[in-house]
Amino acid sequence: MNKNIVIIPTYNEIENIESIVDEVLNQPITNLHLLIIDDNSPDGTSSKIKSMQKIYPEKLHLIERVEKLGLGTAYIMGFQWALENGYDYIFEMDADFSHNPNDLQKLYSTCVIGNADLAIGSRYKSGVNVVNWPMGRVLMSYFASVYVRFITGMKIMDTTAGFKCYHRKVLETINFDKIKFKGYAFQIEMKFNTWKHGFNIIEVPIVFTDRKQGTSKMSGGIFNEALWGVVKIKLYSFFRKYESISE
Repeated sequence: MNKNIVIIPTYNEIENIESIVDEVLNQPITNLHLLIIDDNSPDGTSSKIKSMQKIYPEKLHLIERVEKLGLGTAYIMGFQWALENGYDYIFEMDADFSHNPNDLQKLYSTCVIGNADLAIGSRYKSGVNVVNWPMGRVLMSYFASVYVRFITGMKIMDTTAGFKCYHRKVLETINFDKIKFKGYAFQIEMKFNTWKHGFNIIEVPIVFTDRKQGTSKMSGGIFNEALWGVVKIKLYSFFRKYESISE
């Protein structure tokens, strides 16, 4: 039987955390656990998670970090923890309901039945499926993916997507020490590495809905990291060897 885990990094998500924990852990996926990685949220997010561990004592896990250290480092810590604890399928998602927990089943089925090594919840696979974003942000996000495809050569429509399911063999293959970025460029870099290693990547259309509670973590610095980071990712790749999984 597969052992599965959703990883959610948090910072000041007290408005969403109770609901997202309940929604995730009541999905019809066998043996599904949840790991929250909290960056010392001053609003009491981690305290709420600890109280909920009494409700989900075997399924809800928490890593508390001493400060805000970035999305990428949170996920890498979560990946390492998941691999050490024997999980087979590892999901990424946000805490703010921009990713619908009901879509976890789609990603899981795409991996288990559809033989994807990485399933991506894609906003742009079948048109533009984004709700409650201003048009400027939609256009920025969409054309950012166009730009990433042009620079990297990847055929992925939603290159910055943060709603994903990995088979553990992908995360065992990627050298986390070589992952350079912490913000949105991290999401691109992980997909690029997965693609360069020759894993099977399948995009699954989803509807992305902007958060209704809490504050967005998007900033100009994050966007600039992604913009210039793509060029660096491509340049770094010329000096690295990516072992093909078929070798």
